[in-house]
Amino acid sequence: MAERRLEGGKIVVATHNKGKLAEIRDLIAPHGIEAVSAGELDLPEPEETGETFEANAAIKALAAATASGLPALADDSGLCVAALGGQPGVHSARWAGEDKDFTRAMRNIEELLADDGSGDRRAHFVAALCLAWPDGHTETVRGEVHGALVWPPRGSLGFGYDPMFLPEGETRTFGEMSAEEKHGLKPGEEGLSHRARAFSLFAKKCL
Repeated sequence: MAERRLEGGKIVVATHNKGKLAEIRDLIAPHGIEAVSAGELDLPEPEETGETFEANAAIKALAAATASGLPALADDSGLCVAALGGQPGVHSARWAGEDKDFTRAMRNIEELLADDGSGDRRAHFVAALCLAWPDGHTETVRGEVHGALVWPPRGSLGFGYDPMFLPEGETRTFGEMSAEEKHGLKPGEEGLSHRARAFSLFAKKCL
């Protein structure tokens, strides 16, 4: 199937997560595209039954595109910890519980690493972006950033597991970095984050 490009206008960002919405809006704003969230449209959240980030992103994007009649962009992302066999992975948000308590989720990961005893603190973030149209066409890309986990968490910027993730070659966690630093929002800068890397591929493919 031929690749399809987005022809400007408005899209739905298929998320109810305010932190994720803010990051995607930051990334898409320079392209002159208006973004409204699934939460703002009061669209239901579909059950994420996929076994991969790409599958879950497609489920969310297709549901929002079908319900809204607009192209929809969905992100499915998570933290994969080497010593935990890639967990929490696609279940990263679920580890925080219904109350989205990522402080507890980070503590749980640290306790599991202590129990593991290997000293292996390697981890990577993954972000899959899927753009879906109401007719069912989809375009999907994937970005990754590798690094290590620190304890205790550092920084209050970002969201989710950012305060315990130290990207390769950096001295500060994502929780200590501004949105501009994480996403390369200044002209000529390349973003560090998994979402920025996925969006760079998405922009080349679809915008």
